[in-house]
Parts: sequence; structure tokens; C-alpha cells
Amino acid sequence: MFKKILIANRGEIALRVIWACKELGVKTVAVYSEADAQGLHVRFADQAVCIGPPRNIESYLNIPAIISAAEITGADAIHPGYGFLSESAYLAEICEACNIRFIGPGPQAIRLMGDKSRARKTMQKAGVPVIPGSPGVLEDEAAAAKCAREIGFPVILKASAGGGGRGMRVVRAAPDLEPAFRAAQSEAQAAFGVPDVYLERYVDRPRHIEIQVMADTKGQVVHLGERECSVQRRHQKIIEEAPSSFVTEKMRRRMGQTAVDAAKAVQYVNAGTVEFLVDPAGNFYFMEMNTRIQVEHGVTELVTGRDLVKEQILVSAGEPLSFAQKDIVWTGHALECRINAEDPETFVPSPGVIRHMNLPGGPGVRIDTYAHDGCEVSPYYDSLVAKLMTYGRDRMESVARMRRALDVVVMEGIKTNAPLHRRIMDDPDFLAGRLDTHFMERFQPQKKKAAIAAS
Repeated sequence: MFKKILIANRGEIALRVIWACKELGVKTVAVYSEADAQGLHVRFADQAVCIGPPRNIESYLNIPAIISAAEITGADAIHPGYGFLSESAYLAEICEACNIRFIGPGPQAIRLMGDKSRARKTMQKAGVPVIPGSPGVLEDEAAAAKCAREIGFPVILKASAGGGGRGMRVVRAAPDLEPAFRAAQSEAQAAFGVPDVYLERYVDRPRHIEIQVMADTKGQVVHLGERECSVQRRHQKIIEEAPSSFVTEKMRRRMGQTAVDAAKAVQYVNAGTVEFLVDPAGNFYFMEMNTRIQVEHGVTELVTGRDLVKEQILVSAGEPLSFAQKDIVWTGHALECRINAEDPETFVPSPGVIRHMNLPGGPGVRIDTYAHDGCEVSPYYDSLVAKLMTYGRDRMESVARMRRALDVVVMEGIKTNAPLHRRIMDDPDFLAGRLDTHFMERFQPQKKKAAIAAS
């Protein structure tokens, strides 16, 4: 087992890793920017090292500073959390060269699955269902037009090197393809440093369903079921749940085995998530693989009783998985609402100081957060302040507990999207499980009013 783990992250995920290390008896090192000097991860880690000014590029994305912090504190492993450098093949390579264990997959798997075009080709070879699309990166508008004619409109252009909705353009007719292609390339270049884009058939009103996998160094790969992530805005998830109300037991077995096959195809080790688009008929298609722990891992922990972060650490230390596929049993239902510091109507970020805070508790409630009274929500980083999770015997009990929990969330001094979540919990479509990736477009009050007026 490791003696000391450096956590190359901040906020609630840094705290989540600290809690896992404490249970394992492993010392921790927090790194922090000048903006995070008063952060709880700094307070509760065994050691803390300042790695630079507030800007990401000078601190949490500063690999030399992070490696130096690991070396001067004697850390023998680095946990990257999610975001920042969590999917950096370069950091994984530097860790190997410095004899520091990277708690995640190897650089080869990160690099392969991080390139969406190469990942598609690899999955096709492994027999994993993939949405019809271009065989690789598109050279120019003519190549894009030829591919689109072959697979049929509508199509979607995607940045090969990234995600999060950047570099994406949906094209429903041939005349719109050329300007969309140029726009996608430009956005991809700005966001990821490379303009490469590829093309896929666009699936109308799909569900976004992902499968959690865990793999060890002995060749064992296990899936821990699905998470429904269809409630999202601009390709950013808002609410996640496990299990999905749409997925049958037969479908879960098929999707789970497909995710296992995908992980084995790239000799994957550690925690990962295979993401699928699912059409209304239940056909599912590989979208991408996230080579890290996910923001929403907690809902899987609640329904399986497995600690995924501790398992990550144990696997990276060379231990075999502590469970086999036959040991995974799903019970009850879990929901997660991402509480962001933003206006619930306009979604404009709302940084500031939390003057007073009240967090929910009681049966079936879990909240992962870095926030506290007097805490500053920085404008430099992601607006996620807390992950509010509820667990119930079934979906409706989980929803009822989420309603109750959201009613008592107080964060004075900033705005949060808690009121938005509370309204969603009463939405008839949400309650009936009628979800797809366009749910939020239909849910927005002004759009609902327009739809009613038009009818």
C-alpha cells in the first residue's frame, strides 16, 4: 500500500480522496493555488503545498509544480480526481518516469480513448456498436459533405480531441454543413489546440447512459451498472441517477458486457466510464470513454455499496479487485443534483463568499462539498459547489428525499441552481422517467410557455 498520496485537484473531489485515504491509513498531500489557501482540502490533508497563482495554467495544470510537490513531500502516488489533469497522458508518463504511481489508467489507454476518432476505430474492431460516421478525422469540407451524403442527415460534427460540448455542431441539411464545419474546427482549435473534427449520424432524442467499469492489473474487469445522465444543458450534466428507469435487466447485462469488452480492448486498468447514446428503441452506441473517476460516481456507490475511490487506490497499489461480477448487486435508487454557483434562470456564474450555509441531512441523504460558512466560491474554477445525493428503496422515495433535501439548502451570499433542481423534481416528464438529452430544452419555463401558446 502507498504511504502517501498527493491529490492533484481541489474542492469536493480532493476531500473525497482524503476521506478514502484516511480509511486506508494513507497520508495525504493537498496542493492548492493562492486562491484556495483556505480550502478544506488544505486543512484536512496531512500536508499542503502551494503550487501557484489562481489561474489553472499556473497551478492545477502546472505539471512541473505538481511533480515537485510530490517529490519534496515524499508522495509515492498521485490521484488526479476529475477534470484538470485527470485525463493527461503526459502526467501519467511523467509519473512513471519519476517512479510515482498515477492512480488511473496507463498513458496508452488515456491517449487512445482521449482521441475520439481513434477510440471509435478501436471500438469498431472490438465489436462494440458505434454510431455510423466518418472513418477518421475529416480533411476538409468536401470530405465532410461526402460522408454526410453517405450516412444521411442529420449529422453531428465533433472535436476529435475533446468533449463537454465544445467543437460540436448539429447539421440537419446539406447547405448548413460547410459553415458548421468551419465553426466546429475553429472552436476545437480554441478549446483543445487542434482543429480536428469527425462526423457521426445524429441520433434524435437519445438518452445518455453510461456504464461504470473497474479493472485491475490482473486482467479482471467488472461493470457496476448504469447511470442515467440525460438531464443536461449544453452537453453538461445536471442530474444523474442509478439505475436508469429505461434500462431493463436484459439491457443492463448487454450494455455492461459491452463496456467490459471495450475496457479489455484497450487493456484498461482502474476506474473508467463507457458512455453510450441510446435511441428510443433501446439500441445503444458507443460515444466515448472517460478515463477517470466521474463526478457522479457517488450514485453508483449508493446502489452497489462499493467505494470506488478506495478501490481505485487499492488497484493502483497492485491489489486485485475486491469483488467479482457476481458480487455486484444493485439495490434501491440514487439521484444526484449538481449544486452550482449560478443563477437558476440565466445560468450566469455567481461567485462570491458564502455568508451562511445550511446543508440537508436525514435518512438517505449524502452531500459531497467543499463549502462552509465564510467560504469563497472562486471565479477561477468550475461553478460546482456541492453534489447532493439521495438514496431510497425506489425512484419515487429517492425523489421525495431529494425534494425534502433541496428545500433546506441555504447558501447565502451566492446564487445556486437549487431552485431549478427543485422544479425539476416536480416535472411530470421527469417523474415519469420520460428523459432524453433535450429534456432541459423542453423544461425551460419560457419554452414551455411558448409551446403551450403555439398549441
